[in-house]
Amino acid sequence: MKGQEWYQADDIAEAYDDKRFSQGGRFIDRREKEAVLDALAPLDGKRVLEVACGTGRFTVMLADRGADIVGVDISEAMLEQGRAKARAAGVTDSLDFMQADASRLPFPDDYFDSVFAMRFFHLAPDPEAFMAELRRVSKNQVFFDTFNRYSTRSIYNWALPMGSRLYSEREVRELLVGADLELADAAHDFVVPYGFYRAVPGWVARPFRALDTAVGRTPVGDRLASVSYWDARTDE
Repeated sequence: MKGQEWYQADDIAEAYDDKRFSQGGRFIDRREKEAVLDALAPLDGKRVLEVACGTGRFTVMLADRGADIVGVDISEAMLEQGRAKARAAGVTDSLDFMQADASRLPFPDDYFDSVFAMRFFHLAPDPEAFMAELRRVSKNQVFFDTFNRYSTRSIYNWALPMGSRLYSEREVRELLVGADLELADAAHDFVVPYGFYRAVPGWVARPFRALDTAVGRTPVGDRLASVSYWDARTDE
């Protein structure tokens, strides 16, 4: 994975949420959590796996809403942040955090009802192999996001320290076909790319987000979106 050593550093894990999801980044956090909740609901009693769970911001949220959830990540430092979140939220009995490699998940076939991975595929060196592994352990649903090739993200992607793998819709569909998954739904958002929101205070981000959302509702909104959320299903 790109940036694997970087993500495992203690200081990176400790500052991760504040750096990305404070100030204008709160709008990103809010939208991503909304996308995950919409896709995975209803949650009561559902067995869920989050791949590359990082600091557990989704894992803890879903446990609090009734899911029986496991979060896996390659970084023990990130997982420690997630465990602290779980203790603070009082949901330690409803979830487990495990250090694991997403290319070799330590679970049997069809073990989970739903598997999801956020902020993952843009760093994946072999997306086909990773998607096949997510499909293997899910008996019903695989949910994930991508950064889009033909969007404002492409303007500055080259300048990012680790870069990002960008995907066209055709590439995503081919990825799903290769993993024997069928696309059930898709949503597209953020004409203004993530980097902008993270860099500005909330009061600056708010009007831009309102404009961004308005553009997203127009006929060209989906084509301009820098992020897509993909809800895929198995054939069972």
